[in-house]
Amino acid sequence: MNDNPTSRPPLRIAAVIPCFNEALAIAQVVAEFRAALPEAQIHVFDNNSTDGTAAVARASGASVTRVELRGKGNVARRMFADVEADVYVMVDGDATYDLGGVRRMIDTLVEGNLDMVVGYRVDDGADAQTYRAGHRLGNRMLTGAVARLFGGRLTDMLSGYRVFSRRYAKSFPAVSEGFEIETELTVHALELRMPFAELPVRYRSRPEGSHSKLSTYADGWKILKTICRLFISERPLMFFSSIAYVLALGSIAGAVPLAITYLHTGLVPRLPTAVLLTGTMLAAMLAFVCGVVLHTVTIGRQEAKRLRYLAIHGVRHTAEP
Repeated sequence: MNDNPTSRPPLRIAAVIPCFNEALAIAQVVAEFRAALPEAQIHVFDNNSTDGTAAVARASGASVTRVELRGKGNVARRMFADVEADVYVMVDGDATYDLGGVRRMIDTLVEGNLDMVVGYRVDDGADAQTYRAGHRLGNRMLTGAVARLFGGRLTDMLSGYRVFSRRYAKSFPAVSEGFEIETELTVHALELRMPFAELPVRYRSRPEGSHSKLSTYADGWKILKTICRLFISERPLMFFSSIAYVLALGSIAGAVPLAITYLHTGLVPRLPTAVLLTGTMLAAMLAFVCGVVLHTVTIGRQEAKRLRYLAIHGVRHTAEP
């Protein structure tokens, strides 16, 4: 066995591209990767496209994997499971992200020994419909909600252009099925307090003739539900304590007039109300206890994920001679 550190091979870089019906754009994405990262392995994960995306990607020289389960989350789960690399560059296959600065993103990851670098979108200004005002507002609101609930400073939580270390990719327990996967990717990094950075990336119009698969309201609702689900599962004490606080406050506010009446008359004139308020207070106590119990369970899950994360070398350890 050769333990000479100078004999370590160079970083294995994999470009992983999830796509669905992107025949008009995927060749451009592969070509840009070839120009910017000639040493990278390019993997296109085709999510049951019906327009010949897989054939175009294969003709462009990419390795193509077909993913039967529909949804970007299902594709991401398959990408991280199947591809073996030290650095993973994930980008949407719609050619909207400028890949000219991908080398800088990788260098930032390696030099800082980070686990994730997010390319936050900067509109190139060529088309007002490229990054619509409504999408920007929704992104800011959802990003701000995640930052407040889970901590961290974020600019573009929903970006589809990211660079990951191997220890991130192999410790990520993906649950989401669709476009809400970006939310889960971000929360995973925040929960384990992974070091990450953000760099600006030019966001441009789609190739002529191609169409976005996003549904503004439907996908926004899914993302909001994902944030709520992650808040309950990862911050159960905060969630159930908030419920307990509201119930207890309502119970106390309703009980004060009854208590005053009882002190003056010795009677409880509204017995059903008193019973209801007592039940409300018991529900508040139960909610708090549930939060404490689930908080203990969550700590155990987070410790298990952290141990899995720590079992994998960081990108700098792999890259240094």
